[in-house]
Amino acid sequence: MSYYQGNDFKKITGGKKGRRRDKRKYELGGSPINTTLAGEEERKIVRTVGGNTKVKLKRVTYVNVYLPEEKRVKRVKILDVVNVPSNPQLARSKIIVKGAIVKTEVGLVKILSRPGQDGVLNGVLVK
Repeated sequence: MSYYQGNDFKKITGGKKGRRRDKRKYELGGSPINTTLAGEEERKIVRTVGGNTKVKLKRVTYVNVYLPEEKRVKRVKILDVVNVPSNPQLARSKIIVKGAIVKTEVGLVKILSRPGQDGVLNGVLVK
């Protein structure tokens, strides 16, 4: 199944728009990388438009946490996914996305990076 990221062919009212051209190859999107909590980290390197590369994080164990009191960054182990405000079902499936709250060795951490896009997991200490 393909993921079309171009303009849809329906009006706001539900009627069909006239097609002026077909779908283009560059308007296709990739399948989502659901970054899950696992015992071993795994990354996937993908070729993008223009020959560039993008690193996608498939499985993760550690997160880079910014500690505001100490003003430094520490790499800590993730224990559990507590809450995902965008979709509660993702928290039950242990899928980590931007904005997710995870439980770590130092406390609760809010994820600030996009692991499926950046290939790294950064966060800031909440409590």
